[in-house]
Amino acid sequence: GDLSENAEYHAAKERQGWIEGSIADIEDKLSRAQVIDVSKLSGSQVKFGATVTVVDEDTEEEGRYQIVGEHEADVKQGKISIASPIARAMISKEVGDVVEVNTPGGVKAYEILKVEWK
Repeated sequence: GDLSENAEYHAAKERQGWIEGSIADIEDKLSRAQVIDVSKLSGSQVKFGATVTVVDEDTEEEGRYQIVGEHEADVKQGKISIASPIARAMISKEVGDVVEVNTPGGVKAYEILKVEWK
């Protein structure tokens, strides 16, 4: 019954400390979070919340992406994190601008075709 030599007990206490730290981190993020109604945003520049249509200058393949927070990102749904290389390259750009993005396959150039707020 001596807990000082119980490895499982110490591992559980360590895990509890890690979980409590994670909870504090999440609570901090929630306290600073803001809900943004993207439909009320406007403008011709690419910003957080914009849905951007681009064309790959090499393949002429079009892509459509909404720029969202890192925890909302889901490439399959066309939602990319504002911290992603393509989103960072597009921020403050407008229709007609060409952005270059470093990808694992090399530098890709995309022309911005449309900026929408949905």
